[in-house]
Amino acid sequence: MSGMQYLVRQSVQAPDLSPEADLSSWTAAEVLHVDQYRPESSSHHPKTAVRLLHHDRHLFVRFDVQDQFVRCIRDQYQDLVSKDSCVEFFLKPRESAGYFNFEINCGGTMLLFYIEDPARVPDAFFRKFTPIPLEQGRQVLIQSSLPKRIDPEITTPTRWQLTTSVPISLLESYVGPLHPLSGQTWQGNFFKCADECSHPHWASWSPIQGQLRFHQPQFFGSIKFE
Repeated sequence: MSGMQYLVRQSVQAPDLSPEADLSSWTAAEVLHVDQYRPESSSHHPKTAVRLLHHDRHLFVRFDVQDQFVRCIRDQYQDLVSKDSCVEFFLKPRESAGYFNFEINCGGTMLLFYIEDPARVPDAFFRKFTPIPLEQGRQVLIQSSLPKRIDPEITTPTRWQLTTSVPISLLESYVGPLHPLSGQTWQGNFFKCADECSHPHWASWSPIQGQLRFHQPQFFGSIKFE
């Protein structure tokens, strides 16, 4: 595991998830930066700030992105959204269990798997993984400040925000009881990417070593819950 650490503050109430809202309901949250850019990236390095809070039985995540060359054409659940202008967060609640990869493009479309063995194998994404069914994926509330589809690409500087609310019960259905969150330490990582935009880039919060591949849990950082 990497030496990166993040503390998820406990909020007295759920934050305002409207992406256009100011940060007043997120002021308690610490800020992490997705700024470890891979050398394979183009010269475009968007500034990406992430804030997390937990309240009751939900985890809230907010991305604020200073971007450019923004494109988004995948609008169906479980589409390969990482090829669009995209943000991602991977969460591993238990050392002995797998992790969840929340991949969400700037239009708010998500891909979500529960991954127990991320080794690549022919004709499959991973050696052992479970695509989260749509009825469960719908439990993740997502709001974006951008339209669902953006084509052609926006080439001017563009700021966008994306907020999510993840029910802990969804994760518990795969890894067992997690309540209460307070005092727990999970592992995870946060990403910004755009595989098929005019200026592709790949960045993480906790540095990824070796090959260009986000699915390397050995490089996850620590996520502690207040």
